[in-house]
Amino acid sequence: MNLVKIVTLAVAAVFALPALAQTQSTPRIDQRQANQERRIEQGEKSGALNQKEAARLEKGQAHVQKMENKAVADGKVTPKEQARIEKAQDKQSRKIHKEKHDKQTAK
Repeated sequence: MNLVKIVTLAVAAVFALPALAQTQSTPRIDQRQANQERRIEQGEKSGALNQKEAARLEKGQAHVQKMENKAVADGKVTPKEQARIEKAQDKQSRKIHKEKHDKQTAK
């Protein structure tokens, strides 16, 4: 049980560090990332997501965050980059909904 808590805290730290470095050039993407991370946390607390599902969803969120960080690295997010990131966010949102509403629950 302690290992699960340690892993959860480590994943939370991974998400916290990029959040501190986010720029204001992508506020819409940043807000959506925060909302989706909140949905995952809420799903864990309510029991709608088990640890494995939450970890998989958090990994997907980290991938989207990497995409954003790469796009912001040169100082300007192009419309094409923004569309690609938003498409990835759409996909993650659908995955979060699907996992939260399936028959599996946390034990």
